[in-house]
Amino acid sequence: MPHTLNAPVRPLLVALLSALLLSACATPGTPGGAAATAAAAAPTVAAPARAADEALRARTQAELPAYLETLKTLVGMESGSRDLEGLGKLADHVATRLRTAGMQVEIRPAKAPDFHPQLKGAVLGSMVYATRTGNGSKKVLLIAHMDTVYAKGMGAKQPFRIDGDRAYGLGIADDKQGVALILHLVDLLARSGFNDYAQLGVLINGDEEIGSPGSGAFITQLGSEYDAVLSFEGGGSAEASGSDMVRLATSSIAIAEMKVTGRASHAGAAPHLGRNALYELSHQMLKSRNFGDPAKGLQINWTVANAGGSRNVIPAEASAIADVRSLTNQDLDLMEAALRKSIEDKLIPDTKIELSFYRSRPAFVANAASLAIARHAVQVAGEVGLPLSIRDRATGGGTDAAFAGLRPRGGVLESFGLRGFGAHSNDNEYIPVSNIVPRLYLATRVVMDLGRGAVKW
Repeated sequence: MPHTLNAPVRPLLVALLSALLLSACATPGTPGGAAATAAAAAPTVAAPARAADEALRARTQAELPAYLETLKTLVGMESGSRDLEGLGKLADHVATRLRTAGMQVEIRPAKAPDFHPQLKGAVLGSMVYATRTGNGSKKVLLIAHMDTVYAKGMGAKQPFRIDGDRAYGLGIADDKQGVALILHLVDLLARSGFNDYAQLGVLINGDEEIGSPGSGAFITQLGSEYDAVLSFEGGGSAEASGSDMVRLATSSIAIAEMKVTGRASHAGAAPHLGRNALYELSHQMLKSRNFGDPAKGLQINWTVANAGGSRNVIPAEASAIADVRSLTNQDLDLMEAALRKSIEDKLIPDTKIELSFYRSRPAFVANAASLAIARHAVQVAGEVGLPLSIRDRATGGGTDAAFAGLRPRGGVLESFGLRGFGAHSNDNEYIPVSNIVPRLYLATRVVMDLGRGAVKW
């Protein structure tokens, strides 16, 4: 398909391409700041930069205008997690692009489990799963998500635009940049005739922002079938102090839901005959505010609450939902046990308290294969002078890499996308344009090396 940009954008692209081509002539730097990882006995040592694949480097540089055009298209298609119409249109677009690149594509329906505390069997955005068989030794899967946190209609408030080195748009950092990287990576390999992999797979889901309740099980299955899984969530912060990275850990997430049943009564004439469910709920939430352990990344935050319906009636029912995070799956058991013990002590007699604790997303725990892929990525990044760090501690976020890493056949690595800023904000979400070419080179080169078995673990 043609990749053309508006006339006002072309002068900027000429300048950017000139700068990138000048940088390509410079000697690649040595990656620095590679963090020690819990999976290693010794710290990661920065490896000497290798010679870049100049043909691939030229192709990724030439891909910049087309990549920006793809971003403009993806951002222009609203796709909130519950916007089934928007997600359907975007899934069709992604499927068409992957078919054009020579992949076999299927669109798989997704549905939340009946026991989900909020979604309760709801139909969700479909998954796009594509494969292509090669003649190499390893199977490589690329994953990203097309859903966003934004409500339908918000896209008009922040359409795609480029301002200096920043490309703005709702969902651009989380995670449409990742979808675009995968589309162009697959297309680059197809156009160059590279098929030195046993199988190349792509999975783009539409329910990640709500915990992947409809796609998580399939991602876990695929993780057990592929030798390597690369997840294209954002690869670092685009703030001035930010840097490029890949991740070896993400947090586990649970949803706690508390329901209190009391007794209604007239709030003016006979409040003493009622049993105020709102008071009891508030009491329980306040008791739990100090639960957890910062050293373990274990925390609970009550984020949604509902009670009553009339000003002059003592509320007979009240409910609240909490977001629970942890560095490990096992520590969620500690939080659930603390909550269940706490509700045994009531403020108001004759009230009933029900607690449900739904484990929404597991923690991503890396293995030796994940570490090997991460260290290889650091070396490849050095070919284009891109300092790349390895982050081995979760910072509260949860991603689909965790599902892929539950029963891994090989290694899983997170954050292969671009650096970004302002994810989940209304008017300040952007990615740096200058980050596109080096990250596209990094991702493409690593996929090639993985496919032909050049990364050992």
